[in-house]
Amino acid sequence: MAMTRIWTGMVTAALICGLITGKIDAVSAAAMEGAQTAVELSLSMAGVLCLWSGVMEIMERCGIAAGLARLFRPVLRRLLPQAAKDEETLAALTANVSANLLGLGNAATPLGIRAARRMAVGCGGIASDELCMLVVLNTASIQLLPTTIASVRAAAGSATPFDILPAVWLSSVLSVVAGLCAAKLLSRTGGKR
Repeated sequence: MAMTRIWTGMVTAALICGLITGKIDAVSAAAMEGAQTAVELSLSMAGVLCLWSGVMEIMERCGIAAGLARLFRPVLRRLLPQAAKDEETLAALTANVSANLLGLGNAATPLGIRAARRMAVGCGGIASDELCMLVVLNTASIQLLPTTIASVRAAAGSATPFDILPAVWLSSVLSVVAGLCAAKLLSRTGGKR
């Protein structure tokens, strides 16, 4: 709802400025060019996302995804001890973290939603500290292969879309560490009220 208002305000402001300055034709041309670019970007990204979704499917079928999930279980059990007591929730959590690690945010979302729904049972409409921690892990996820960003860069004409890997690794590790520290700190201060 808020984004609708923001976009509507921006379009209205552009139209008003175009009318006032007498450049409504330029505003119309820019709108059409932007729409065309958006469609081209969406179509070119669709191919790359299909490729990586296929790679994820292959990884699941040959057991690599399960292996990654097993690697994360000890860490997730320590970070989210209540959620780790339920095997189905833990399975959704580990699959979610694995998909995020591979930069497959679109594939990770349904798994994160499934884990969050299971974790929200019995919370009484108020997010638990562990549910907040899950949101932090999803929002600031560490990505070894930023496939979505690479596909956007490839669609925009980058010859080397993965040359951003070191920056992505550093920034994603720092964002996860900062997010987890903030969540732990807020969890401790929130419990003292």
